[in-house]
Amino acid sequence: MVDTTPLTRAVDHFADRLRAAPQSRLQRGAAAEALALARELAVWTQRLEEPGTEPREMPDAGMFAAADQITVAGRDLALVLENEEEVAEALQLVEEAQKRAGV
Repeated sequence: MVDTTPLTRAVDHFADRLRAAPQSRLQRGAAAEALALARELAVWTQRLEEPGTEPREMPDAGMFAAADQITVAGRDLALVLENEEEVAEALQLVEEAQKRAGV
């Protein structure tokens, strides 16, 4: 079994930073960056769980839901990753998105 703890910690940290961010920061792109990450992680999960099917897009639930969306998508992905390389790749995606979000 692969250790996904670093990924879930990074996702939780990003989500916590979003929840603490002022509305102006969310409006300037942090929420959009989080949604883009959540969508990317959700598609990755769907491809692993349902190969050969067309992935569904995570809806935009608004800027105040972005933190919850990355939490759900990140934790769902952590459950299906199969090796350390995938965990490292997912972790890098989360860290890069958080930097771009500025939180």
